[in-house]
Amino acid sequence: MVLSTLERGEAHGFEVLRRLEELGCGALSLKEGTLYPVLYRLEEARLIRGEWEDDTQGRRGPRRRIYRLTDKGRRDLVRRREDWSHFVSTIGRILGVPT
Repeated sequence: MVLSTLERGEAHGFEVLRRLEELGCGALSLKEGTLYPVLYRLEEARLIRGEWEDDTQGRRGPRRRIYRLTDKGRRDLVRRREDWSHFVSTIGRILGVPT
C-alpha cells in the first residue's frame, strides 16, 4: 500500500499516512509507529528512496524525510498488484463470489 501511495508522488511519512487514510475512506487507520518501520524496510530494499528535505520553506518544525518510489519499487508494485489480484480471485472462487 505504501508503494502505491508513493506512486502518486513523493511524500513525507505523515503525508503517506494521510493519503492511506484518505484513499481508504477513513476505514484504514494506521499509527506512525506502524508506518516508519515499513518505510525503513522499503528503503533498505531499495524500493523507495528517502532524502532529508533541504529547506523547511519557512515552516516551523524539524526537517522531514521525503520518500520517492524507485524504478525497482515500481517493478515490485506491478508484481505485488498481480499477486494481489490472483489472491483475491482465488479467495473469491473459494467463497463462491462471482468474478
